[in-house]
Amino acid sequence: MSEKVFDRTELAKFDGQNGQPAYVAVDGVVYDVSGVEAWAGGKHHGNLAGQELTSVIDGQSPHGRKVLKKLPVVGQYQE
Repeated sequence: MSEKVFDRTELAKFDGQNGQPAYVAVDGVVYDVSGVEAWAGGKHHGNLAGQELTSVIDGQSPHGRKVLKKLPVVGQYQE
């Protein structure tokens, strides 16, 4: 089975609202953050699921990319 490819419009559907899973993209990889309590409701420290967050995780996140290793990968992100 081939890996799912998300663009901006497709990724935006996965915002953690109305029963949708919460996905975020970082450096071309789409992660499922639905099971992360801190992402409840698709929001985490002012950031919203369904978006590309590479600059946020690299520039603002105190934990950086190390938390990504624990998350399920659901696809690739391409603009």
